[in-house]
Amino acid sequence: MTPALDDRLIEAASAPDVRKAVAAILHESFDAARAKASRRLESGGEGVEVARLYSAAADELLTALWRFTTGTLYPAPNPTEAERLSLLAVGGYGRGVLAPFSDLDLLFLRSWKSNPRTEQVTEFMLYVLWDLGVKVGQSARSVDECLALARSDMTVRTALLEARPLAGDDRLTDDFIVRFRAFVTKADPRPFIAAKLEERDLRHQKSGAVRYRVEPNVKDGKGGLRDLNTLFWIARSLAPESPLGARVLDDLLTARERRTFEEAFDFLWRTRAHLHLTAGRPEEKLTFDFQPEVARRMGWRGRGDEPAVERFMRRYFLVARDVGALTRAMSAKLEARQQKPTLSLSRLIPGRKRRLGVEGFIEDAGRLSVTGPEVFAAAPEKLLMLFRTADEHDLDLHPDAFSAVSRSLSLVTPSLRRDPEATRAFLDVLAHGQRPYRVLTLMNETGLLGRFLPEWGRIVGQTQFNMYHAYTVDEHTLQAIGIINDIWRGKLKADHPASTEIVHRIDDFEALMLAMLLHDVGKGGDRGQLDDGAISARRACDRLGLDPRRTEFVVWLVRNHLALSDYAQKRDVSDPATVRAFTKLVGDPERLRTLLILTVADIRAVGPGVWNAWKGGLIRALYYRTEGVFRGEDVTHADPVDDYPDLVARARTDGAAAEAVSIAGSAGDERAATRVAVAARDRPGLFVDLADALAAAGADVVGARVATAGDGTALDVFELQDGGGAPYGQAEPRRLTVLIKALVAAARGGVPIAPAPIAAPNPRRAAFDVRPTAMVDLDESPTAAVVEVSGADRPGLLADLARALAIHRLSIRSAHIAGFGERAVDSFYVTDSAGHKPKPGPKLDSLRADLERVLDFTGHAGHRVSAPVRASLRDVSEVGRRRSAQEPVSRAPEPR
Repeated sequence: MTPALDDRLIEAASAPDVRKAVAAILHESFDAARAKASRRLESGGEGVEVARLYSAAADELLTALWRFTTGTLYPAPNPTEAERLSLLAVGGYGRGVLAPFSDLDLLFLRSWKSNPRTEQVTEFMLYVLWDLGVKVGQSARSVDECLALARSDMTVRTALLEARPLAGDDRLTDDFIVRFRAFVTKADPRPFIAAKLEERDLRHQKSGAVRYRVEPNVKDGKGGLRDLNTLFWIARSLAPESPLGARVLDDLLTARERRTFEEAFDFLWRTRAHLHLTAGRPEEKLTFDFQPEVARRMGWRGRGDEPAVERFMRRYFLVARDVGALTRAMSAKLEARQQKPTLSLSRLIPGRKRRLGVEGFIEDAGRLSVTGPEVFAAAPEKLLMLFRTADEHDLDLHPDAFSAVSRSLSLVTPSLRRDPEATRAFLDVLAHGQRPYRVLTLMNETGLLGRFLPEWGRIVGQTQFNMYHAYTVDEHTLQAIGIINDIWRGKLKADHPASTEIVHRIDDFEALMLAMLLHDVGKGGDRGQLDDGAISARRACDRLGLDPRRTEFVVWLVRNHLALSDYAQKRDVSDPATVRAFTKLVGDPERLRTLLILTVADIRAVGPGVWNAWKGGLIRALYYRTEGVFRGEDVTHADPVDDYPDLVARARTDGAAAEAVSIAGSAGDERAATRVAVAARDRPGLFVDLADALAAAGADVVGARVATAGDGTALDVFELQDGGGAPYGQAEPRRLTVLIKALVAAARGGVPIAPAPIAAPNPRRAAFDVRPTAMVDLDESPTAAVVEVSGADRPGLLADLARALAIHRLSIRSAHIAGFGERAVDSFYVTDSAGHKPKPGPKLDSLRADLERVLDFTGHAGHRVSAPVRASLRDVSEVGRRRSAQEPVSRAPEPR
């Protein structure tokens, strides 16, 4: 094929537009070679194999272009010393692997300074590549310039470590490679290694410091390809003559670790290649809209209630965990060889080892290690005791100990899971440890936590295909445990002053922490999250040896861990009926206190910005009203109108009034939204008009409360965001001023409201199939029907729902708006036109059908990468169907 391609290019030299003709010929051959790589990927080819095919396609393109440019267009049969020129692939391309839309990193290597011929060759080649749409990272330097930059610039040194000759003067290329490798061999590797590890840490901070974000960056994220590349670079810096640093990797990694390295490298490259082809661009972030299609292309299929996309993402996060373990192992071995600078003073003392009071445990260079794997074989309970010791002495785990634990997991038998000493060590870390998040994370990454607690093992790496959760289930839970510990230690007093005081009144802190650890283990179960979670919690508590009373307490907490959040956000906390129902469910003050702390930590650990002052206020209000009932106080109707006396007074005088309300909260409150209050004389359609005005202004309602005073004055309080998820008006205060005027006009009525703007298509939201549901509960309130709806959130949804209620001649007495990522869950307390509770019958059936039609509106979703996948419902509960607090949970067989 190459001679024929060369002949065609030579013919192109006589074309009127040589560059255009050359580009057309190369475009055809380059596309054919890339298509071959794509077909291999789609037929199940391995990731690295396909990456090499894409690299080979680029090699063919560049060498053909080089031959034409230097042999036909600008020939130099006997080049002078200054005219000698070579082309080298550097960076990732130098390793011989490329993703479908990767940049080509090139070095035009000169023997001396630039001259007209070298400039002509470089310029023509670059222009042709740009004509082809290839993104090129290029440099043109002499050998001496390359060596000088490699001494001072670690980024340049990194790129040159992977230099691979493509074409040109062999003597020039060989001279550079020999001199560069000699320089790297003589240089102290420690500054380079330190720079690479610091660069990795900065990259992690930029892309998200947590390994288990549910929309990971495949290339730059923690546990991604760049982390493996960092290990390659370090290996090459220690043995520049070894292909891909193989000699060093073989020396630093065990055979098992090397196998894990290769499997992770291949999986991540395959994922990245499919992601590029799915997106049609160099996309590195595996966002929700791409995940289902990438999962399909990689051959994943659903199993039971777990869709293919969740199974694929679980595999992804298990691979990311393996990458972290490899990085840890290699870093420690570099330290042992004194090739990696360390920050800990104790690690600078060679050979420092200290006994720690447990036979077989030692402090080795500032980390907790073991004298050998036989420590665990002789006494398996020491697997758990190791982590308690790490917490007691505030020590990180030495990679030798980390590996010893991973290799000893077969020692975790049913008898060890019931061993009192092992159980005590585990509970000490969980409930009494200094840093339970860190230590339990280490335990999780070794695999011990899931092996010791089988219920936990089922949620390791588990994702939920929805936009509400930012982390995997296990990472979310561990972060929640860390938050409780921070609350108990007073570190979050500014954010949670009430919780900081209440947590010290909890009688059984171990039960709280155990319930927090187990609260989500029912996700993915056949019976539903809450019931399966309660069954699993009972099984785990029995195995851990808890007495029946404490077991029942933990089981109740797991089954009802969503109750406080649900009642606070989806029901009217000012209604005595709500308070009485919640009080009956809770049963006693200890459950209430424990549930509060669990709820705060659970919501806060969902992701950044999920906890805010609005949710905090609702939860505290319900907590304190319930606590009052337990003290024997009467439950009265709390009138929200009383909180806005000046606004209500102005409305009674002027007919309507509105204002943005400043929230008096703690310094640490996360203001996720702008609060706007509107007061006006109540009338049919008032809420519809207000909702229309908000939609027309592009305001996204993320929370709302509606109340009506005895004299007929209605108060509507909204929490608003703009289209970007920021507090409404924060970026443009004038928009908030305009909105306030529009709301006053809408409240007075008689003013036509412009239709809501059509929102720009959101491909991430379009990836979800959110099934609409509508429920009417006539038992929840004595004076009103409670209508709860759930469906895909969208601009104008609240107005459309309110309009549907108005068409059915129902008045909204209070509204409660909650958002869970792509899903809106709204509740309305409604009465008929006479102010009475609606009666059951065909009218309510018709209402439900109309509301589901409103919720099922798809509008313009924009381009979809694949068919929508059903969004996870695992955190959507129905208050009206919650079980009695006293109902027992049946047991299930003990796992082995």
